[in-house]
Amino acid sequence: MLIDMRKALALTAMLVIILSTSGAAQDVKTVIEDASKAMGISGLSSITYSGSAASGNFGQSRTISFGLASTAIRNYTRTIDFTQPASRATGNTLPPAVPGGPPPQPGTLDQLITPANAAWAQQLQIWVTPWGFLRGAAANTATVRSRKVGGIAYRVVTWSPAQTSPSGQTYRVVGYINPQNLIDRVETWVEHAILGDMHVEVTYSNYQDFGGLKAPARISQKQVGMETFVAGITVARANPADLAQLMTPSSAAGRGGAPGGGPGGPVAGGAAAPVVASEKLADGVYRITGGYVALAVEFRDHVVVLEGGQNEARGLAIIAETKRVIPNKRIKYVVNTHPHFDHAGGLPPFAAEGSIILTDDNNKYFLEQALSSPRTLVGDVLAKSRKKPKVEGVVEKMVLGDDTRTIELHHIEKLEHSDGMLVAYLPKERILFTADFNIPGTGQAISPSIATLVQNIERLGLDFDRHVLVHAPNPDRPITKADLLALAKQRQDVR
Repeated sequence: MLIDMRKALALTAMLVIILSTSGAAQDVKTVIEDASKAMGISGLSSITYSGSAASGNFGQSRTISFGLASTAIRNYTRTIDFTQPASRATGNTLPPAVPGGPPPQPGTLDQLITPANAAWAQQLQIWVTPWGFLRGAAANTATVRSRKVGGIAYRVVTWSPAQTSPSGQTYRVVGYINPQNLIDRVETWVEHAILGDMHVEVTYSNYQDFGGLKAPARISQKQVGMETFVAGITVARANPADLAQLMTPSSAAGRGGAPGGGPGGPVAGGAAAPVVASEKLADGVYRITGGYVALAVEFRDHVVVLEGGQNEARGLAIIAETKRVIPNKRIKYVVNTHPHFDHAGGLPPFAAEGSIILTDDNNKYFLEQALSSPRTLVGDVLAKSRKKPKVEGVVEKMVLGDDTRTIELHHIEKLEHSDGMLVAYLPKERILFTADFNIPGTGQAISPSIATLVQNIERLGLDFDRHVLVHAPNPDRPITKADLLALAKQRQDVR
């Protein structure tokens, strides 16, 4: 009798679980269907929408966090073919003006996302749209819960795409459906070399009716809380008859990424191992080439590396070459010249080594928070090391030294390119090390940054024979102080 009672209770419990699961599945199905009906996406297989837009210079602006410079995009159009899935964004671009520089030149946006380059960083541009979100939720196992945000009662639907992250973790797409059954917001997370699990959030507002299709008049995308893309939509069409033409890129079309509504900067993983070489500039000073140039500088009981490279692969390569030419000494410091993503992407391997990251004090908080963020999607050496990055800020000047040599780190004033730029000076070896004060190629204009560098060199009294650049000139050749002064004078004469 007792056994029968236990069986009955177990059967009842199983029925409750099955029924509650079925109810939840039915609930989310109904929520998706109601939203799809309200949005007018029944039978929707493709869409095109147009207006004007602007894309924030994410990871490359003068200030690395808020207050991004932006590129205007006129005649902005995005077309999505959900059957592939694929997307094409087009428009006429005008980058921001640089004080003291030449007038900005108009350009063309033509970016194609196809299944052939289906990294989540690009594919999410399809699935975070209101229509893509609902299609993805209907095609995948979704869940729903209720949540009140800002006084609005939302049905919050979550689903995961087939792709998985480099760490093997699944991605999540979360959509907020308002009481009118319209999509107010969609968010997801994507791996990023610097920012770890980078939060991408897109909000949609002021929906308009375009022949039964609902489309937002305003789109705003934020990445880690910074608005990096905004668009005003004036036209939208469902299942356009000229889809093939709209999806055919020009011969010079780009592939994925920002601008146009997608994450910018280095996405973690996937980079090929670079070819590395080194040359001895002086006793204990090595110039490491094969990518963004770095310097490895030997001290009595440790090594300082100037510039960590543009991505994880380059950072690992610099570390390996440093250990080869200067064996059996720890890399105590790595100096980040400035926080632009292509110059900070190689820092995580150094953080995993336990090296202290030295950066301009204007960047300290950003890099500290970014590199300490969760990295569950990234799967890189820093994530695996579980180490907490150590970041120190340089206020105006820092001197690293012992009885063998010194390195001076100096803040560069009044630089439009970055407000967090450091240069390194080795007095004993009479070497200056800089990033992004580039030597122009034949026919190229001289950057106003050159004049700013010379002004700072004169202010600081830096006297050097060799100027080592992160971006080596083409052809790679020695650069002297005289070369730098001649460029600054040439630019002044042209003006």
